[in-house]
Amino acid sequence: MHHLYIALKLTFSYFSILPVPFKTTEDLSKKEVLGLMPLFLPLVGFVLGLLTITLYSLLSIPAWYGATISAIAYMLLYGFIHTEAVMDVADAIYASHSNKDAYSIIKDATVGSMGVLYGIAIVLLKVSGIVILLTQHLFVEFISILIISRLSILILIKTDTFKSSFITQLKEDLNGKYIIITFIIFTLIGTILTAKFIPLLLLGLALGFIVSILIKRALGFINGDVLGATLEVIEVILFLSVALWH
Repeated sequence: MHHLYIALKLTFSYFSILPVPFKTTEDLSKKEVLGLMPLFLPLVGFVLGLLTITLYSLLSIPAWYGATISAIAYMLLYGFIHTEAVMDVADAIYASHSNKDAYSIIKDATVGSMGVLYGIAIVLLKVSGIVILLTQHLFVEFISILIISRLSILILIKTDTFKSSFITQLKEDLNGKYIIITFIIFTLIGTILTAKFIPLLLLGLALGFIVSILIKRALGFINGDVLGATLEVIEVILFLSVALWH
């Protein structure tokens, strides 16, 4: 139970900017902790979604403006980490077209012009999608998408082969039985929230595999940045899908 608690804190610390205190006696590198860490990804999405909707509900300003602020706040809450991944992946893909080493480019701390342009594009698409969902009061659909995108990443962590020692360690320590339990819990939560959850989940899982395969073909490998970029694409497409469906 103690390992579960540490893994919960580590996941929120790593994938959000929410303040999470740690004790010096807590060993964050234990395989028991790392093996549980990815299981809390959907919970991160759920909590960030609730915070975003709460902020939108509290803002006493025109709906579209409040929704825009809330959408940006959502991205701030995860520290733009996935947006940064889009920029790195875009740079690496364009570098590979010039026969450059895509891996060294993706690990470079700097970012090129193509990465910046793709980063701006994904922010505009994502903010627009969230604004539509919030102003149309599609709150449960919004939260469902944040859960689904992270469930998709959870599956990719377990099924893909990574050029990343950290993600590989997570994969090796991740227990398949716990993944099934996580899926059951969040699928139940999602279906209670909305009848659209199962179709959205199937679409999200399919998108996760398709996007990661396409990026892998372009780069020749998958790492944490690819997972982050995949999450962003899944959310953008699901936001659009819900907007059209509604």
